[in-house]
Amino acid sequence: MSARPRAAREPEALLDSVGSSQARVANGEMRMVRSRLLSGSSAGAGYSCVDFGHSQRMSFMLVPRNRGSFEEQLAEVLDSQKQLLRAQPGSLRVTSQTVFMRDAVHWDDCRRLLSEHYGNELPATNLVLQAPCCGAALALEAWAIGGQGVNVEYCSAHTVRVEHEQARWTYCAGIESSLGGGAYEQTREVLGKMGAELQRAGSGFDQIVRTWLYLGGITEPEAGSQRYKELNRARSEFYREIQFHCSPSQPNIPQGIYPASTGIGMAGTGLVAGCLALHTARQDAFLVALENPQQTPAYAYHPRFSPQSPKFSRAVALILGKHVTTWLSGTASVVHSLSRHPGDIRKQTEQTIENMEKLISAENFGFHGVKPAGARLSDLAKIRVYLKRAEDFAQCKAICDRRFGSVPAIYAVAEVCRPELLVEIEGVAFSRR
Repeated sequence: MSARPRAAREPEALLDSVGSSQARVANGEMRMVRSRLLSGSSAGAGYSCVDFGHSQRMSFMLVPRNRGSFEEQLAEVLDSQKQLLRAQPGSLRVTSQTVFMRDAVHWDDCRRLLSEHYGNELPATNLVLQAPCCGAALALEAWAIGGQGVNVEYCSAHTVRVEHEQARWTYCAGIESSLGGGAYEQTREVLGKMGAELQRAGSGFDQIVRTWLYLGGITEPEAGSQRYKELNRARSEFYREIQFHCSPSQPNIPQGIYPASTGIGMAGTGLVAGCLALHTARQDAFLVALENPQQTPAYAYHPRFSPQSPKFSRAVALILGKHVTTWLSGTASVVHSLSRHPGDIRKQTEQTIENMEKLISAENFGFHGVKPAGARLSDLAKIRVYLKRAEDFAQCKAICDRRFGSVPAIYAVAEVCRPELLVEIEGVAFSRR
């Protein structure tokens, strides 16, 4: 396949959890994902460790407890991350991160402080104007990796390349629009920049498996349409000449496998984007574009929802030997192609989680020709929950706590792509065949 200043706490205190998904036996095998919530966290913050053959991956979802200055809050989460990394049996390096920020005024300071903290090993970084629902000035999501034969190269300010087990991963982030004008022009500019960054890192746009598009004013009117619809128009045109990870098992998509994707709002009027690309020549590796049996594929939406339909898969699963990694696109309360439960945060949250559960189920993997495979909600290493209204945080989190258990989460304020939708959730699951 060709494709891509708070006092420091002791690590033991950080490792205490209010809930944990310990390694459990399922079908005779230990589960891949071990997740913990940080002691005293009221925002779902925590971390996950993923056993992936000869490598280990960690996902961090960190929210500061103190409400001091922006600099103090950032220092706290970076210190927490450092302590958690030091507590691991092997050396891990941070490869990508997203900082969810409340105020744009701290943008330049955040860049400077991150650069000073990481030095020559700055991860691929997205700064996103989405306020954490808990009231903090920021929240931090990050991924780290280490293990036998893992090679990490920090290629540029925007890209990090990871090679291990005959696969090359390229993380690309922080691609921002600089042009004025509308969402169409911003999207064409950002996608072009992303392709150039990937090429400089030895990858290509056709190798992308996952994208994130953070659009200011996503539901605002523009050019007789809507900013999100203009983004879709630009994305459709840009993708027209690209063949993604072509596979004979996906003959209904001439362009190959569309990446999993999140298109979500943020404050401001700009566009920030990131992606993950994969290349491997392993004979036991293949990709599957998963669609939800109770949702219309986004790329097949009727033109009344968007004149150019959103070009993404509901999820993309990578089968690499006996390991399965499944990237779930941003998922909302949509059944077939219609929004469900307008104005009801409880029912929308339940419907969204039901959609995610069906998408990654063993039954759905089997429907797509992959047996045995599949994942459960407890196989998620992390989730992001985007809420249109901060006042819905408590109700939404209570449902997520019940359904996802101790899966670490970040809850951020963001407009969803349809005005009537109140919540969107994304995640990544790790499971075994």
